[in-house]
Amino acid sequence: MTDFVYYADLFGTAVFAVSGALAAGRLRMDPFGVTVLAAVTAIGGGTVRDTILGAAPVFWIHDTNYIWVVLITALVVMLLVRCPRRLSGLWFQMADAFGLALFTVIGAQKALSFGASPLIAVMMGVMTGVVGGMIRDVLCREVPLVLRKEIYATASILGGILYTISIQLGVEQVPAMLIAMGGALAIRVSAIYWRLSLPAFELNDLPKE
Repeated sequence: MTDFVYYADLFGTAVFAVSGALAAGRLRMDPFGVTVLAAVTAIGGGTVRDTILGAAPVFWIHDTNYIWVVLITALVVMLLVRCPRRLSGLWFQMADAFGLALFTVIGAQKALSFGASPLIAVMMGVMTGVVGGMIRDVLCREVPLVLRKEIYATASILGGILYTISIQLGVEQVPAMLIAMGGALAIRVSAIYWRLSLPAFELNDLPKE
């Protein structure tokens, strides 16, 4: 199961790297820009998490396979994808949902292994899953997806809560991971399929004094 989680984590890294590379392509960035956006999207959340937890060195310094996955993914996208919209379909959204669920669980798991409280573990799980995309959107001069109506961070929060509660109740690690990932995936996939979104907070212009 450990090997499965590791290779699934690399797959999730590749999926998030594709997302960053496509965003760079839409803005007509050069190869360096494509690589930077792919990297921050794929490993940005985990880097921030490890920095906050004091996990030194951060995971991609300890295991350079993550860097190679990012570099190879960025290169493949630049060479093979002439029209970014080809990878913007439903299948990519599903793969991204899987990556979000997995990253959330891995983040929460790592936080608990460092002795963090359940609340902090949930926060670290969400951070692992969504911060990379937030950095990508900021660099693209867009309002981050997780701060808009899209049900994205909500799915991550649920996954983190399910995992930490399961561990607190004495559930073994593997079943706890499956429960948490299943919950996060269910919420995210439902939002994609039925186009669900959270209500927007709209503030009308205040009257001038």
